[in-house]
Amino acid sequence: MANLPDMTKHRGFPSGMPGTGVQFIIRRANPRGVTPVKALPRKARPGTKEHAIDAAFLHALWHHFGFEPFERGNLDAARLNLLFGREVVAADKNFDPLSYESMLVINEKVARQSFPESFGDVFEV
Repeated sequence: MANLPDMTKHRGFPSGMPGTGVQFIIRRANPRGVTPVKALPRKARPGTKEHAIDAAFLHALWHHFGFEPFERGNLDAARLNLLFGREVVAADKNFDPLSYESMLVINEKVARQSFPESFGDVFEV
């Protein structure tokens, strides 16, 4: 197997949403190249399963990193892309969407408006 790029593994971060098969982290770097982080349209509406998954992921991000910038690392790009550009934004102007080392930060104001349930101490699945 080819040498894979280094990737920070966020120890203690939930692996996914229980009972859905949706992952929040990846186990290893993609051997075909880094999946880019880019804003994707979100079709999930409050009350839907998709909205609950996005809210659970944001809850995990908030309770793991808080308002501090964090490295993309092994966070799943598919999940990040649904929040990127709104609730999660680049932490600096030199953001590289193709790097596992890119820094992100939660836009707390937007995130609290979109997913107020993500900021409670406990997230009910």
